[in-house]
Amino acid sequence: MPLTIRHANASDTPVIFKLIKALAVYEKMLDEVIATESSLHESLFIHKKAEVLLAEIDQKAIGFALYFENFSTFIGKPNMYLEDLYIDPKYRGHGYGKALLIKLASLAVERDYRRVDWSCLNWNDPAKTFYEKLGAKPMSTWTTYRLEGNALKALSHQQK
Repeated sequence: MPLTIRHANASDTPVIFKLIKALAVYEKMLDEVIATESSLHESLFIHKKAEVLLAEIDQKAIGFALYFENFSTFIGKPNMYLEDLYIDPKYRGHGYGKALLIKLASLAVERDYRRVDWSCLNWNDPAKTFYEKLGAKPMSTWTTYRLEGNALKALSHQQK
């Protein structure tokens, strides 16, 4: 079955949202999804905060990559941050995830980005193996931190 990879448009919002929920189920994080189709549509297609590539077979979405531009002060140039990469489990092992990453790499080179960064859950050994086979390397010298919820609000109200 031939794979098609294309940029998503506003009419794809329900499909993107469905794939995000499927990813959340796979990552055992469905209870953390607070996005709605409406908020997703607004963020992606009105405010253009991120972009989405859809992977399709016979016009059926089987996966996606959601990414956005970030910036490296050391490089002095923008880069790409891959927020999510997902292929429906029924379609894994056929090179579709690799095809999405090849497309992302092509976009990064075309846009003169110097790197593509992403995070991977520590328990997701199949994903880590997949990424490393493609030449990606884990950044063991960095620890990801997150400020959210009440801690974020509390810090925003502190005085200098």
